[in-house]
Amino acid sequence: MSQNPQDPAGTTQQFQRFQQQSQTEKSGPNIGMIIGVVAVVAIVAVLVVALLALG
Repeated sequence: MSQNPQDPAGTTQQFQRFQQQSQTEKSGPNIGMIIGVVAVVAIVAVLVVALLALG
């Protein structure tokens, strides 16, 4: 908790530490986005193969 009881949100230093932690956790590739793109490419490939098999 903050040392100042008048400030329920905390101090500026606490906010800056929170920002730094959230930025370091989000560094690196976005795994969800990569999996989504791979899934879409796989679905399109299956549809193309199905259309070619029918034609």
